[in-house]
Amino acid sequence: MHVLEAGLHKFLYLELDPEFVANIAQQAGFEHKVDNQPRVLSLDVSAPERQAPLLLFDAADPGNLGWFSRCQFYVDGRNGAVLQTPLSLANQRDRAGRVLQQGVRIQIAKELPGTFRMPGRQPVTEQVVYAILFNLMNALLNTGVGVCGNGVVKPLAGRTEHSGQRN
Repeated sequence: MHVLEAGLHKFLYLELDPEFVANIAQQAGFEHKVDNQPRVLSLDVSAPERQAPLLLFDAADPGNLGWFSRCQFYVDGRNGAVLQTPLSLANQRDRAGRVLQQGVRIQIAKELPGTFRMPGRQPVTEQVVYAILFNLMNALLNTGVGVCGNGVVKPLAGRTEHSGQRN
């Protein structure tokens, strides 16, 4: 990790190892494709042999209350940010534009503000990001990840159809 200073601004630059990230995805049980770019590391993960969709659910739907009480990660449905992490999540789509039930794209930001802190005010390091990535992938397979709000990220599991207006 490098600390970059530009005038009054301080930035953290994570030096993520694409091979290590690919190994994390493989250990979690996903097929993967890594794309290392200058500012982000993108990871397309899928579980094609999985019979059920990945556990990405609508956190606001009362029918998904059981998932909501168990989840460890929440995704902002409007922009895909995994809350309190340098990760973002997006749906994968097929050629016809339909959301794929067994795959998502995860991006890890390499450039962060110097004041960025993980939950518990923990400083950001590559090892912490790797651990959070592994935990997020396990949550997608086992415990669930909640989508908060409507927007670009669509839920894959639980009650995904809405009836009537929501408050």
